[in-house]
Amino acid sequence: MDKGKIIFLNGVTSSGKTSIVDAIQSYSEPFFYVVANDLFEQMIGDKHLQEDYWEHLSEVIIMMYQIARIFSDSGKNILIDGILVDRPELKPHYEKVKDIFKGYPLEVVEVYCPLDICRKRNIGRGDRTEDQSDWQSKIMAENINYSCSVNTSLNTPEECAEIIIKTFFKNIVK
Repeated sequence: MDKGKIIFLNGVTSSGKTSIVDAIQSYSEPFFYVVANDLFEQMIGDKHLQEDYWEHLSEVIIMMYQIARIFSDSGKNILIDGILVDRPELKPHYEKVKDIFKGYPLEVVEVYCPLDICRKRNIGRGDRTEDQSDWQSKIMAENINYSCSVNTSLNTPEECAEIIIKTFFKNIVK
């Protein structure tokens, strides 16, 4: 059985990753939304996150990637909604991701949106701080080898999804 493709949508909060996930999941081929930092944070609990956010989150992030491998091993296409950061607890995060997914069909997609638009989206969401995208951009890993880039300030989530699908899949239709 062929391994399922792993699409890692990398971008700061409110850049549009989850909206793109929703749009991709409307295609004829099922995509499994296995990994999202926000969902996995809930597994840890606020008490521990408040004690040492990055230590506990880094453990969960690595476990998320292991789960994605299991789905890929089963031939399922995977969507990861995350941000590759350079924090001491995860450093070098991007290198760890490449090691974990060595031998897997991993495609890293840059999901870009100007920070001023992300700030407005953060305010509109109400569950993020206004400057959350700003500080995340400062800790984002550098020198990432992107397979594809989408700009959510220029394209709708559906248009971004179409770009991604056409780039990595030949036979998948809406």
